[in-house]
Amino acid sequence: MSDDRRPGVAGATIVVTGASSGIGRGAAVRLAGLGANVVVAARRGEVLDELVEQITAAGGNAVSVVTDVSEPEQVSLLADTAALRFGSIDVWINNVGIGALGVFWEVPVADHARVLEVNLTGLVYGAHAALRRFVAQGHGVLVNVGSVESEVPLALQASYAASKAGVLSLGRTLEEELRLVGLSDGIAVSTVMPWAVDTPWWDHAANYTDHAPRMAAMDDTSVVVDAIVAACTSPSGHRTVGTKARVSELSHRLLPDITERLSAKLSAAEVRRGHRVPHTTGAIYAPVPEGTTVDGATRERMRAEDARSTGSGGDAG
Repeated sequence: MSDDRRPGVAGATIVVTGASSGIGRGAAVRLAGLGANVVVAARRGEVLDELVEQITAAGGNAVSVVTDVSEPEQVSLLADTAALRFGSIDVWINNVGIGALGVFWEVPVADHARVLEVNLTGLVYGAHAALRRFVAQGHGVLVNVGSVESEVPLALQASYAASKAGVLSLGRTLEEELRLVGLSDGIAVSTVMPWAVDTPWWDHAANYTDHAPRMAAMDDTSVVVDAIVAACTSPSGHRTVGTKARVSELSHRLLPDITERLSAKLSAAEVRRGHRVPHTTGAIYAPVPEGTTVDGATRERMRAEDARSTGSGGDAG
């Protein structure tokens, strides 16, 4: 375990949802390494148990709570367990996010509803549970993981983009309410907004595009984990993570129509370069055993697809 102890993180109790893989897992391991008491939550109990073993073997403190964030009773149990085990909750990281890829009307409406249920309603449940405790104790940090799509909508991910826009709007509203009641000095809300990230999210998404999902110039998970860790101790209204996300956000503010059209063309072009796959609901309704790592190996697959496409003189489909 590293001796580097970030002030405000060492000894703090931090809840991390969506911790079984990707950004959430990376954040949990990093925060535990900095001395935090980490409460990890996701649907896959066995995977969470393995994560807790990894953290404790390295000298950290962690406890797991199996949680489907779309179930308010389970979110309440998560908060109660964290407070009972470590005395209080100092930081709550709302990280869960699922997606349904494809042309909007070709994706089953139930899949769109599920995306909103998890990404937005589930985040509301977490924020509500956290803020009730923060208000009672007079301090706390709520970190919501949004996306560059919170500002810049992306074609073929309609419900995901809508949910992430809601995440940013919710965060901004909560900040103002905390100011109104005079609690903004002790309680902060921060929305972290990354570019596309190479995690198992792409393989867990529902997919109706006929092609393996991909996106240009994916960021490494560590970039987002760095931003989340920073938000735990230096929260701001929102953090646009990485150069690509910042350029995209600025472009959208200056030239919204052009930026959205270019983004749509990029999304469609990337999808066509993926190899052929059957339609799937992925892991949006029930967890799957695959994809328990921080990195998703999507960039590696994309390089192989691009090499095949170049060698054949055509696209990967």
